[in-house]
Amino acid sequence: MSKQKTVSLVLGSGGARGLSHIGIIKWLEEHDYHIESISGCSIGALIGGIYAAGKLDDFEQWSRSITKMDILTLLDLSWNRSGLVKGDKLINTLTELVGDLKIEDLPIKYTAVASDIANEKEVWLNSGKLFDAIRASISLPFFFTPFSYNGRELMDGGILNPIPVAPTFCDGTDLTIAVNLVGKVLETKRTPVVTDLDNALGSPISDKVAGFVNRFKGSPEEPIGKDVGVFEIANQAFDAMQNTIFRHKQATYPADYLIEIPRNACGMLEFNRASEMIDLGYNSMCESLGSAT
Repeated sequence: MSKQKTVSLVLGSGGARGLSHIGIIKWLEEHDYHIESISGCSIGALIGGIYAAGKLDDFEQWSRSITKMDILTLLDLSWNRSGLVKGDKLINTLTELVGDLKIEDLPIKYTAVASDIANEKEVWLNSGKLFDAIRASISLPFFFTPFSYNGRELMDGGILNPIPVAPTFCDGTDLTIAVNLVGKVLETKRTPVVTDLDNALGSPISDKVAGFVNRFKGSPEEPIGKDVGVFEIANQAFDAMQNTIFRHKQATYPADYLIEIPRNACGMLEFNRASEMIDLGYNSMCESLGSAT
């Protein structure tokens, strides 16, 4: 019987594509890999933190049930110039699902990475409240408002380190596996960031969010380079920036295995496609590590 391999898992940023992290973790568990350490930023910090808390199965079930209207109801608008969404409603919902936990009490070593823009530094959050660290790490510029943490205004970790391998350097595990959510584009047509918001009816918040996003989205069938929406242009620019930063860091701090999810696998906010993304992550692991088992 072969010895169980220990893993340091590095989960990158990339919005709803990060739901593929669930499939990746499921594959590792099913194939006798033991995850001893997790480092993540943005959606990677969120999925990794929930897994470290032992609640990934509950989160997966919840994610698979999410609809487009559910996404809208979780967006509490901030109405200020620092970001569209406050994020309190989302974090409170997840805290109810997972529990109000401290990082130092988790059974798995865990680090969430955020960005201190004022001081041009990445910040490693490995103690204190789990969901404070997650909220800081997911603060996507223009979308979420920055998060005040110990006197610093923190933003999305992907700004400075989209796939944070460095926090795993001293782990002593057998393998470091990193997941890049801004991998090579598979097709020329772009995936819409948010779809069917024209049909999102209901609460005043839903109508206001729909109106805001619809002003900035383009037709879902336009090729890249045509008259696309402002929000998606910003999204594409952020993806390109993250991929460039990661390639430089990967050259210096390589992981043993790199799993790449296409950047156009789904839109940034298409969390209603959870089942599809989870399957994509699982199948990507089959292709990348299947021959190694």
